[in-house]
Amino acid sequence: MTAPDTTADATRTATVPDYRPTVFLPETDFPMRAGLPQREPGWLARWERLGVYDRLRAQAGGRAPFVLHDGPPYANGHLHIGHALNKVLKDFIVRSQQMMGRDARYVPGWDCHGLPIEWKIEEEYRKRGQDKDAVDVVEFRQECRRFAQGWVDIQRDEFKRLGITGKWDDPYLTMDYHAEAVIAAEFMKLVMNGSLYQGSKPVMWSPVEQTALAEAEVEYHDHTSHMIWVPFAVVAQHDFAPLDGCIRADLLGARVVIWTTTPWTIPQNRAVAFGPDIAYGLYQVTGDKAGSYLLADNLAAEVFKAAKLDTGDWQRLRDVPAGELSSLVLAHPYRGIEGGAGEWDYDVPLLPGDHVTDDAGTGFVHTAPSHGDDDYQLALRHGLPMTYNVMPDGSYRADLPLFGSQAIIQPDGKEGPANVSNIKALAGQGALFAKGKLKHSYPHSWRSKAPVIYRNTPQWFAAIDKPLSDGMGQHGDTIRARALESIDRLVTWTPRTGRNRIFSMVENRPDWVLSRQRAWGVPLTCFTRRGARPGDADFLLRDETANARILAAFEEEGADVWYRSGFKEQVLDGVVNPDDYDQVTDVLDVWFDSGSTHAFVLRDRADGSPDGIADLYLEGTDQHRGWFQSSLLQACATRGRAPYRGVLTHGFTLDEKGMKMSKSLGNTIVPAEVIDQYGADILRLWVAQADYTADQRIGPEILKGTADSYRRLRNTMRYMLGALAGFSDAERVEPAAMPELERWVLHRLAELDGRVRAGYDAYDFQGVFRALFDFATVDLSAFYFDIRKDALYCDAADSPRRRAARTVMDALFRRLTTWLAPMLPFTTEDLWLSRHPSDDDSVHLHDFPDTPEDWIDEALAAKWDAVRRVRRAVTAALEVRRTDKTIGSSLEAAPVVHIEDAATLTALKSVDFADVIITSAVSLTADPAPSEAFRLPEVPGIGVVFEEAAGEKCERCWKILPDVGDHAHPATCARCDAALTSAGL
Repeated sequence: MTAPDTTADATRTATVPDYRPTVFLPETDFPMRAGLPQREPGWLARWERLGVYDRLRAQAGGRAPFVLHDGPPYANGHLHIGHALNKVLKDFIVRSQQMMGRDARYVPGWDCHGLPIEWKIEEEYRKRGQDKDAVDVVEFRQECRRFAQGWVDIQRDEFKRLGITGKWDDPYLTMDYHAEAVIAAEFMKLVMNGSLYQGSKPVMWSPVEQTALAEAEVEYHDHTSHMIWVPFAVVAQHDFAPLDGCIRADLLGARVVIWTTTPWTIPQNRAVAFGPDIAYGLYQVTGDKAGSYLLADNLAAEVFKAAKLDTGDWQRLRDVPAGELSSLVLAHPYRGIEGGAGEWDYDVPLLPGDHVTDDAGTGFVHTAPSHGDDDYQLALRHGLPMTYNVMPDGSYRADLPLFGSQAIIQPDGKEGPANVSNIKALAGQGALFAKGKLKHSYPHSWRSKAPVIYRNTPQWFAAIDKPLSDGMGQHGDTIRARALESIDRLVTWTPRTGRNRIFSMVENRPDWVLSRQRAWGVPLTCFTRRGARPGDADFLLRDETANARILAAFEEEGADVWYRSGFKEQVLDGVVNPDDYDQVTDVLDVWFDSGSTHAFVLRDRADGSPDGIADLYLEGTDQHRGWFQSSLLQACATRGRAPYRGVLTHGFTLDEKGMKMSKSLGNTIVPAEVIDQYGADILRLWVAQADYTADQRIGPEILKGTADSYRRLRNTMRYMLGALAGFSDAERVEPAAMPELERWVLHRLAELDGRVRAGYDAYDFQGVFRALFDFATVDLSAFYFDIRKDALYCDAADSPRRRAARTVMDALFRRLTTWLAPMLPFTTEDLWLSRHPSDDDSVHLHDFPDTPEDWIDEALAAKWDAVRRVRRAVTAALEVRRTDKTIGSSLEAAPVVHIEDAATLTALKSVDFADVIITSAVSLTADPAPSEAFRLPEVPGIGVVFEEAAGEKCERCWKILPDVGDHAHPATCARCDAALTSAGL
């Protein structure tokens, strides 16, 4: 073997010019490292200086409006990751709709009234030992207002830092004077149309906060309750004969056993219910609990087990049909109790109830009409009396025998003595058949986190089934009918499951409890006539003059004026005698406040909606029972239909393991911390990559993966910027004059244009981002750019191929940058200004560019799909050779590719396939592939035989070609020699 002539190689290298300066390498100042945490605030300041949002509104003449109405967050704390998810999704929509040619309006807002803020002020009072009730109500309300305003300012900055666009200098606040006036006006429409009434019925009540709660203000947590089995003795039968004949004597003295997890409700018992279709039996028990008992057959064994009875201690005597049960009269277990003062010496009827099942318990249901909705409904049907034993603080009334002033729930939210006292009293009466503990899901206040109870109190309600004669019956005559019609026919739900969720909720919900026994909110602006009773025609004052005075005062001074001395007289002067009326001091449920926002935002603002209806409401799935529903019911009551045409819901945020986030678990993700580490665009990209219709996971590892996706995308865009350095309109090439590869890219762009627009319109951000990311990293970086970098670097500056590639890259840049702008506003602004420096421009002032339909070329796309499949097989074969060190670069290869399919072979021969596979040469043949040929199973019919490229290496483009060294410029190929000559070198 002859030793290599290293001296000759060295001499040759020394005589070859350095061609690196003649190669058109990418040039850009766009940094490889984003530095988002440091640089993003500068772009925020720039957008504010340019007034981007207002400029878009000013330029939007003639555009169809698109209004996303903001569900108001609560102004009482720093943003959590759920806030970030919600606001970023809204921003994707607003920005994308604007860039697709609409006038996309977004007015952010805040919920400022209500118990959460009031609770914070009270906490401060408690720390100082200050009595809230000693503070003037107006002064207290103003403290609440200042607290809310402070958090509005903080949250506004935090939302803006996320890159959220909107009318931040003029948001809506439910505590603005005009907003308070409109909320009151909307409430007074209920007064005037007759849907408002005062009733006494059980509602969810928070003893800790001493107010009624709406279902949306309640959350469920595990709670351990006492459970007791209590026998009620049969003491008589009705005078009328039972359905199936005379009662049998063996039932007199028998005991009906009930089961309950709320022993504190026993003093309020007024009946026992049974299920007419349930099979019951009479059971005889021996031993300590000797006697006869009535139980549902399906549950008897469980009950006796709970009472610690053996199977030999009891036996079934006979069936007891519903006719016999309905004739029985029971004694309250406290009848005749020592110290009871006759409080419970009344008869307890046994009544049929459709709500009774034999799934759990005993088959008999203890009925306390003041403390449960089923109980209340049964009481209405049978004329049972209500009880008023439980006070607002969750304690019994002071004069209740035996249990007076005992707490059910204590001020700190812990259990009071009432349950245990009742259990002891029952045991003393011989009326405790069994007892135990049960861990189950139980309602808690989502503010104080303390357990709640059902409590009968006088409250103000909106009747959702009362016919309304308000001239707005196009979609129904009741609030419920209008709401269900809106859900079914007027609103598009994304995802579709949202329709079923809210429909069932509205279909089965009770009347709306509007009143709260608190101080910070919009008052129920109504007056009741002294001496009149709820239900009387003159109980409520209905007068337009009084209403107008209230509204004028609220517009001028806010809702605080309601609580100022002499306001009642001011309003009623000349209308009625003020002494004949009482002024209601309860405040409205804050869900009525936020439910009314459509009126003072969509209807009243110049930048609202032309018809007062939003194109979209967007919140978490919990808002089907919250804001979506309160807005729906409120609008159906006051304008006859839903205030939105579309509703989009997202899931909740969980940690990486799928666990709910909790400070105690240390698994919370704070938006501000993510921004400090990665930048807002990374957090936004996490949102874009997530399936928001389900619960989303987030954590350190997930964010690292998101940042990696961002880096890959950024590198693709950075390469494009570099390759476009110095590009001008003079270089442009029309598509008809472009090589096939460029026309294929234009085809892909046209396909993507449709996919991106359809995706944004369908709010499929995950789909949009995945399509763009795959295109950028697979079609471009790993395919098109990989192929064309040779032409971009080494072709002559004015070569048709290079000009075509740069023309296509210009189209790519404009579309990718604008398509990504709704999701990555900071990065795309950086990209845009790197390409188009300006003191007065922004990518966010531009629309998505129109894409010519004639870019679509399905036949060309099919051909290049085949070319790419073969390319995969060849590059896989070359990778084997690179791995075993046979070659260092694919340019050292000149493979022989055997193609079985004639059409594929024709397609490959019609393109420069060596450029496509990035080799110096290639041989294409229809000959059968030899046995040693490389084959890729997923690309059948292709065999690849490795051959080394023949010739010398061009010192400019690095291809190995036979003609290298035969040209004027040393060690160059013909293409590079011509490029150097055309450049005057």
